[in-house]
Amino acid sequence: MLKFLLICTLAVASRAEVGEEEDVLVLKKSNFEEALKAHPNILVEFYAPWCGHCKALAPEFAKAAGLLKAEGSEVRLGKVDATEETELAQEYGVRGYPTIKFFKGGEKESPKEYSAGRQADDIVAWLKKRTGPAVATLAGVTEAESLIADNEVAVIGFFKDADSEGAKAFEKAAETTDDVPFAMTADDAVFAKFEVSKDSVVLFKKFDEGRNTFDGELTKENLLAFVKANQLPLVIEFTEQTAPKIFGGEIKSHILMFLPKTAKDFQDKMDQFKKAAEGFKGRILFIFIDSDVDDNQRILEFFGLKKEECPAIRLITLEDEMTKYRPESDAITAESIISFCELFIEGKLKPHLMSQDIPEDWDKNPVRVLVGKNFEEVVFDSSKNVFVEFYAPWCGHCKQLTPIWEKLAEKYKDSADIIVAKMDSTANEIEAVKVHSFPTLKFFPAGEERKVIDYNGERTLEGFTKFLESGGKEGGAPAEDEDDLDAEVRSSPLETGDDGD
Repeated sequence: MLKFLLICTLAVASRAEVGEEEDVLVLKKSNFEEALKAHPNILVEFYAPWCGHCKALAPEFAKAAGLLKAEGSEVRLGKVDATEETELAQEYGVRGYPTIKFFKGGEKESPKEYSAGRQADDIVAWLKKRTGPAVATLAGVTEAESLIADNEVAVIGFFKDADSEGAKAFEKAAETTDDVPFAMTADDAVFAKFEVSKDSVVLFKKFDEGRNTFDGELTKENLLAFVKANQLPLVIEFTEQTAPKIFGGEIKSHILMFLPKTAKDFQDKMDQFKKAAEGFKGRILFIFIDSDVDDNQRILEFFGLKKEECPAIRLITLEDEMTKYRPESDAITAESIISFCELFIEGKLKPHLMSQDIPEDWDKNPVRVLVGKNFEEVVFDSSKNVFVEFYAPWCGHCKQLTPIWEKLAEKYKDSADIIVAKMDSTANEIEAVKVHSFPTLKFFPAGEERKVIDYNGERTLEGFTKFLESGGKEGGAPAEDEDDLDAEVRSSPLETGDDGD
């Protein structure tokens, strides 16, 4: 019977029509496979109707779709309302909005994450790089000048022999680079125009020095390192447009300067920051954040900063676990920033963990209030079973959970060994517990083992009660990272994806 139903479902899906809105395919679970058969190469945006970033992207996404359609390109753009098509969203690991993935060759499995900018031209250029030749051939000066004029960054290989070892290494590097166009030329006039006298690779850019010439052994690895080190400005301002370039790159160590553009000494501090950046190209990304911009306030909150505390410097690593660092000195000089970065690279810095002060009434209500300064003492008390909600004040799911959590605490307020607690994870950080989404619910059972159990059951009073009465067995699992579409993704607020506030 189940097999028959499955066959019927697939039959209906195969006949499902694929509609369009402003040249963008409207995709659903019922027509997704049909769309991939008809259009093997599709860039798909998983969005939420209420998401501000999705609304900002929509006109550029439609414009890109129109440009490709007008050119007669086989590449199409599509969109999925992830709040309606929850199965598709879960299948492709959607944890924030917008999430953009490229499906190539009609393959459903392992689509590639889109990692370029959010302007129509960025989208079109990225797709052309993914579907066209990795290296374009430049026949003359006009083509070379057009390539440089049309792109923020472009890499040209000057090779008299396209079959040389250097040219082959150049092609291999191009094949693994999505966001920068690569081209090659053997034309004498192009060599002369750009004052190149021998086989070489030059990166052209519309900022800083204007061009960088590769110097070293021509290998794929060396060329990729060269491009990585020079494709972004020495200092890049964080905006919704630049965010994908910042987070889509390979440099995962970022130093941030929070400074209002209106400050009288803005240019002086920017010059100091840029001077410090020169020695860390390819290793640490230097990012400027205008602390007066409303959209940046959550980023300040993420680092425990207030507008009046700016200018300020912070450093963060965006590896598997985000780790923040704070300089001992508040001075913003090239020397102090260089020293801070060198200590980081040498592994001599201790992470900066935020904590609020312990409230005087932290244990006066049924729901105990935890902060960084009292977390260890309360949670790892060997005589207590402690159930903690890690929340964010702006999180919609957390707000929905509040009355249930309070009822649970009320139920166990007189218990000798059970504590129900909460901690604002936007203002408090714990080295022993990494929070990736909100709300995160963790159980710390009594004992000396310092065990941590994730709660994965229903968020109901009955579910929580069964969990506690079973000692963390019903609805629990060993603490680990998990995808939870019913949670709001924390990640870093630097990443411009809405998560449901």
